[in-house]
Amino acid sequence: MAALMTPGTGAPPAPGDFSGEGSQGLPDPSPEPKQLPELIRMKRDGGRLSEADIRGFVAAVVNGSAQGAQIGAMLMAIRLRGMDLEETSVLTQALAQSGQQLEWPEAWRQQLVDKHSTGGVGDKVSLVLAPALAACGCKVPMISGRGLGHTGGTLDKLESIPGFNVIQSPEQGMSDQMQVLLDQAGCCIVGQSEQLVPADGILYAARDVTATVDSLPLITASILSKKLVEGLSALVVDVKFGGAAVFPNQEQARELAKTLVGVGASLGLRVAAALTAMDKPLGRCVGHALEVEEALLCMDGAGPPDLRDLVTTLGGALLWLSGHAGTQAQGAARVAAALDDGSALGRFERMLAAQGVDPGLARALCSGSPAERRQLLPRAREQEELLAPADGTVELVRALPLALVLHELGAGRSRAGEPLRLGVGAELLVDVGQRLRRGTPWLRVHRDGPALSGPQSRALQEALVLSDRAPFAAPSPFAELVLPPQQ
Repeated sequence: MAALMTPGTGAPPAPGDFSGEGSQGLPDPSPEPKQLPELIRMKRDGGRLSEADIRGFVAAVVNGSAQGAQIGAMLMAIRLRGMDLEETSVLTQALAQSGQQLEWPEAWRQQLVDKHSTGGVGDKVSLVLAPALAACGCKVPMISGRGLGHTGGTLDKLESIPGFNVIQSPEQGMSDQMQVLLDQAGCCIVGQSEQLVPADGILYAARDVTATVDSLPLITASILSKKLVEGLSALVVDVKFGGAAVFPNQEQARELAKTLVGVGASLGLRVAAALTAMDKPLGRCVGHALEVEEALLCMDGAGPPDLRDLVTTLGGALLWLSGHAGTQAQGAARVAAALDDGSALGRFERMLAAQGVDPGLARALCSGSPAERRQLLPRAREQEELLAPADGTVELVRALPLALVLHELGAGRSRAGEPLRLGVGAELLVDVGQRLRRGTPWLRVHRDGPALSGPQSRALQEALVLSDRAPFAAPSPFAELVLPPQQ
């Protein structure tokens, strides 16, 4: 990335004008719009695109005048040549303005917050964080996605709850529907409408088949454009790094984090980016219904410490950024209190009922014991336990091979629209740092089909990494927080 502003140093760029009049600091739009081949050639040769150039390209994408080959060529040119901060800001703004804008009551202006994750294994943070933030006085209009490949989708997890509806009625405007949900529960988790950021939907699909998914400006514009239309006061992005993440190491993740924070600042959006490790699954459960159970456990004030730690850290940063807490630590303490006193669970119950779940079922899920909850959610037909092959200390449970096997068993999809086996998943029976004896069960696989194949069993056993060192406390997945300049 050229000309990348490092958050925390100097003053932020002047906020862009989100009314459509353009971003400050760019040259005046040229009177004659350039043709797409000329724009592609400019970026291919390392040139800088003007605001008019970028808006012209996005308009051509939306109105259909850009051919598929031209879209792919432009994406590859951006992937290879990069974009500076101002180009990325204009692209983000143009994508956001390609469809409907969400509108809220003026009184909500400082209450609106959201969180986004770049995707991980066992990442059920959104299910816990949205109601916890609502319990702390925020409004959380979360527009989420589905799983594709080895990472699970928040919408798919919620749809394992019978009756939960992620798609609202097309007859009513999305703003109106989400406003009703936010009035009732303080939070909602819904799917993206075709009327919201349609240009991003087209570019996202093209990136997937043109090997341009890992372009920093394209990732940044895709994430932030969807959040700009929400009219947020503050946003936290969970940027994953490690063996089961888009970015293999913390340095690459930090580069995206700085870009997200810098572009957010240039558009008047307070963005913080948390760097979190994704080598092992988050929590102990992977799989849709199993992750809902674990999220409920976290909202009971219990559950795995790494999940609770990430929820309180991200929530604390959001409460601080939006002015709901004086410091990050105070914000984290407020989120922890919402988990411990039942108020987050109460908000979750209200969200379920508002989004189509029978109120009796919502109450039973939120007030029942773990055993009772399991009876109310989809369950796989069989369970199979794997035994530790040797004595040792659990150094790591690799997330990627675990996720890939569960994908084969039906927990994931290879193409959009494929049905999922919502009860399929796995429970870790051990913690990182724990001493383990040979023959002790360490993993319970929930499956619908026949017994695990030889290759599947081997892949899972190889996911367990044992060492000779003494038992130790597992580190938090949270590594660092990149903050906007004014903080």
